[in-house]
Parts: sequence; structure tokens; C-alpha cells
Amino acid sequence: MEQIGHYINGQAVLARGERSSDIFNPATGEITAKLGLGTHVEVEEAIQAATDALPAWAATPPVRRARVIMRFLQLLNEHVEELALMVSLEHGKVLDDARGEVLRGIEVVEFACGIPHLLKGEYNENVGTRVDSWSVRAPVGVCAGISPFNFPLMVPLWMFPIAIACGNTFVMKPSEKTPTSTLRLAQLFTEAGLPEGVFNIVNGDKEAVDALLSHPMVKAISFVGSTPIARYIQKTGIENGKRVQALGGAKNHAIVLPDADISSTVDALMGAAYGSAGERCMAISVLVAVGDIADPLVESLAHKLKDLRVLPGTNPEAEMGPLVTRQHRDTVLAFVESGVQEGATLVVDGRWTSNPEHGDGFFMGGCLFDNVTPDMKIYQKEIFGPVLAVVRIDSYDEALALINSHEYGNGAAIFTQEGHAAREFAAGVEAGMVGINVPIPVPMAFHSFGGWKGSLFGDHHMHGMEGVRFFTKLKTVTSRWRASTSTSQFSMPTMS
Repeated sequence: MEQIGHYINGQAVLARGERSSDIFNPATGEITAKLGLGTHVEVEEAIQAATDALPAWAATPPVRRARVIMRFLQLLNEHVEELALMVSLEHGKVLDDARGEVLRGIEVVEFACGIPHLLKGEYNENVGTRVDSWSVRAPVGVCAGISPFNFPLMVPLWMFPIAIACGNTFVMKPSEKTPTSTLRLAQLFTEAGLPEGVFNIVNGDKEAVDALLSHPMVKAISFVGSTPIARYIQKTGIENGKRVQALGGAKNHAIVLPDADISSTVDALMGAAYGSAGERCMAISVLVAVGDIADPLVESLAHKLKDLRVLPGTNPEAEMGPLVTRQHRDTVLAFVESGVQEGATLVVDGRWTSNPEHGDGFFMGGCLFDNVTPDMKIYQKEIFGPVLAVVRIDSYDEALALINSHEYGNGAAIFTQEGHAAREFAAGVEAGMVGINVPIPVPMAFHSFGGWKGSLFGDHHMHGMEGVRFFTKLKTVTSRWRASTSTSQFSMPTMS
């Protein structure tokens, strides 16, 4: 059985503690490796390595840091298929989806290659007589990242490349369910010429997380996960004097207006609701059907869903793979049962539990509910599985009010052929990311990713210029040079 440990100071390190967790292949249910769970001892070693490496790396000119990032980018492009396979085997998502995850992560590395330009400050000459003023962005210090199971490669690439390009050092804590692709990133970064100690990985659970949150040398924490944990990360991190960027859960709505093209809308919603088995924080999980489009929309979705090919993610014919663990699948199945008990209409029941081709894999089919109401659990809670809930609404205004009253505000979409309605929706919806005839409006790397309300805790979104701002601190310098000596000044300085 393969033993998975950590990556500290430029090399793989076996876990020394006795605690471990199992790594599964979700398509077969088989245990593929044992993951050693790091303690405060390994966290301390990783932070010390990052602390030791910080002065030299922060002093490295941004253009030289960018050259290391560029070599890392080249290696990532050379290993796309290898990395996609690692993600698929450990998470369960289909290979095309895993490949897309790798490429979206690579886009952020491409953005980070421009760090010499991105770190340029502002300059004002003669803000006063012979007084000049300028601002610069300085590294924060040792930073840490905590990433979720559903994007084990992309989300870390949204964090550490920008932090490291800005001159920080980094300690990553991947999900204990899907750690191996993140470890491979560390190996490739070292191969690209990254100095030892600049990027470290500690695998673990809450013990490792708490050690990062409480350590005085860690200055910034970046997190993606559920809302309860995001709240905990923010509260604990702030109490320990850290800046925190914590992205939480979601309940993404899509409004479909009566004038929407049904065929293209259904095609878009199928991928948005059931791609990656619904295990996406940007998945569409609520469909708000306005007016008389509801019946043909539900009928078309049901027809498509019954033909959805649910197979192991490595199967070229697969459209949806298994869920990540048996426990998570059971949680999703319990949500489906609650929807039935609360009176929603289960139009398509995907709760099949066995198939000769799947063995003991963690599979279920896609589920489609109709006649869902806002008081139901399947409407209120983040299910994080292949379940789409249809809410019927009479008017656009009611639909918008429904979305804006929900506790989450990660993403929202509208499907329409009417420009005015689309513009009003973009301006009025209370969500951080908005799609117009685009079901999963994940911004490109040169914009920033993040939600509103219960989907984001902290002041900064992720990657793009928001990432640069989060991983740097602003310094403003005011300078005066005089040809002659001056007497002491005891009054408030002015620019006269």
C-alpha cells in the first residue's frame, strides 16, 4: 500500500505520526493509498522551512521570480494528461472535466508570470515642494492555503502561484481526500527551480489546520470549502492576527425566462447541474422557471437526464463519474429522501446503488426535482451532488427576490433572449459572479473569483488583481531632498 506523506523544504517527507486516512478510487471503492495525517510537528517544520526561505525569496527581483513561474508553467503544460488522470482517479470526475480543471489552474499561473508588471506601484512627483510620493506592494510573509476535495489541483493553483510570485513563501494543506495531484505540483515547482522551502505541503485534517491558524509566523490564510468551516477559518485566523480570504458554500440559481431557447438552455443546465457529479461550488442547483416555460423545460431536462452516461471517470464514454466518497454519496442520498418526504416531485430518481460495471464504486444517477418550495431543505442547503431543484415562479421580479433572499450569493445565471432583462439581472442580483446565458460564470484568471453573503468571508476575492492585493501589503513612501540643512520641526508636517 502506497504511503503518502508531505513535501517540506524541497523534498518528500514521510509522515511520522500514527494517524492516517484512506485514499479511495471512487469508481471502484478500493483503497489505493494511506495518507499520513500531519501533526503540529510537521506543520512547525514546514513553517520553519518557509520562514527560513522567506528573506532571500522576498529579495529576489520580481522578474527573476517570474522566470521560475514561467518554467513551472512550461512543466504544467507538458504534464496536463498526467495531472488530469491523477485528479480523475482520486476525485472521480470524468477525464474531460479533470483536464479542464488543470487548464483553468494553468491560466492563473500564466497570469502570475506577469508579476513584474502587476506589482508596479503608483508615483507622484512634487506632491509638495521637492516632495515625491510613491507606493509599492511588499510580500506579506509566510502564507498558507487550505483547499477542498472537489478541485484538488485548480484551487491550489489559484492560491500559491500568485502568493509566491509576490515574494511570499507558502504552506499548502490539501484535502485529505484528494492529496496526490497537489504533491505532484510541488515536485514540478521544485524541478522548475523554485528554492527549497518556498513551497511546502502538509497533509492532514483539523489538527494541521488549527496549527496553521494559530502559528504566529503565518500571516495570511486562503481557504475554499464549506460555509461553516469558512466562518471558523475567518474567526480563528483574525483572532490570531492574520488576514483571511475564506470562500464558503453556494446555492447557485439560474432563472429561465419564457423567451429562452429551450434546447440550448437545457444543454447548458445539464453540464452545470450534473457535471463533476454536482460537486462544484459553481454548480447550478436551483432552476427558477418563470411562467409557462416550466413544463417544457422540466420535460426536456428529464428526457436528457435519463440518457446521462454515469460511468467511471476514466471511461471515454462517461458524462458523469462517481461521488468522491461513500459517506458523501450517502449524505446526498439523504437530501434526496428529504425532498421526497417534504413533498417535492422527484421527476427523475437517480438513487440507484448498484451496477455490474461499477462494483463498489460511489455512484448515483442524476436527480431532478420539480415543484420545490423555498421552505424545503433541498432548496435551502448546499447538497453538493447531482441534484437539480426546479422552483416555479410567476414573474421575473419574484424570481430575482427569491435569489436575493437566499443566504448564499456565490453565482447566479439568467437565460433569456431579451437584453434589457439580462442587464437588469446583472445589476440587481446579489451574487459575486453572474452569467448571462452562461451557466457557470467562473471568471478568467485576469479577473477574480468570489461570491457575496454567506459564500465569502474576508475582503478579497481569489486570483486576478484581488489575489495580488491579498498576498501583498501596501507601503507608501514620501521623500524630500533639500540642498540645504533645516531646523527641527515639531508641528504636523504638511506638503507646503
